[in-house]
Amino acid sequence: MDTEPIKTDDSVDVLKNLESLIKSALSGVDKKKAELKKLQEMVTDFLSQDETYQAHEQAAKEASRVKNATKSQLLKQPSVAANVVKAKELKGEVKEQQNELSDYLREYHRMSGSNEIEDDNGDVQEIVYVAKLVKRSAKFK
Repeated sequence: MDTEPIKTDDSVDVLKNLESLIKSALSGVDKKKAELKKLQEMVTDFLSQDETYQAHEQAAKEASRVKNATKSQLLKQPSVAANVVKAKELKGEVKEQQNELSDYLREYHRMSGSNEIEDDNGDVQEIVYVAKLVKRSAKFK
């Protein structure tokens, strides 16, 4: 979604304030994640010290191992294996079509100015964008 930046003096202040809000929110998220990690470690440590929990954990691991071995054997059957391969291919196709749809919707929004579109069933659907931050890789720094 390429848009030209606004270039007025007021917009510069608004942009700086927005950047400050983003940095503050990002810092808050990082602090909460660190606090959450510490609490989760405390709970894990507590559980690891309880003998009853440990016994149940071992039983669950063994049951999971047996289940996974059974699943692996069943998935080796030719008819099932063919369906697994077909499902993986179909999943890839769905992802590819979703990416194409996203591109089409972005272009539709840009050209029409509308963030709604009616589908074949007459249902009005809204175009929604999701933004998130990801760390840049070292090669782009």
